[in-house]
Amino acid sequence: MLAAETLLPIDVPLSSAGAPLPHVFADEGRMVVAYLVDTPDTSFDGTNPRSVSPLTRNQSVAVLAADPYLVFQFGPSNDEAISGHRLYGLGLKPYSAFEVLNSSWIGSLEEANRVHSSHRPDLFSAYRHFILTFHDSTLEFVAARFSTTLREGAVLTVLMETIGNRAPAQNTKPARFFDMLWRRG
Repeated sequence: MLAAETLLPIDVPLSSAGAPLPHVFADEGRMVVAYLVDTPDTSFDGTNPRSVSPLTRNQSVAVLAADPYLVFQFGPSNDEAISGHRLYGLGLKPYSAFEVLNSSWIGSLEEANRVHSSHRPDLFSAYRHFILTFHDSTLEFVAARFSTTLREGAVLTVLMETIGNRAPAQNTKPARFFDMLWRRG
């Protein structure tokens, strides 16, 4: 019998509760997410809120990079409909981040891949399921690992600079899931 899914809170920069403006870039091996970080303005008295856009400069921006990643889903639920998410009963809440332990999503990906002639269940053993909830959306992804950094600037500019300035770690290409799948022997 498989263990039940559980949520484990993870430490990532807290997203803005107002307008985090998450932006996602993904190719077949790397996913980069940029979003505005919660930076309370002590001078704000609750009137005349400041509007921000993806191009508003001088913002605190979190950059999350998953390399390699396997799959992601970005969209509903927002903070008002989070109670409809299948993981809500396990403690999922708005403006938070979790790892989903014993993920049924990873299990279903592994099961669907069994038809491949080079399938090995251990191809999925290093992957983990993560979920970040924002004001208007939720991001779920399966990745071997991810890192976060904080930058200053406009969220869209920071994202574009991040994806444009990719430097392979120690001049090595990370093993990708599909590369491992196609290797035989």
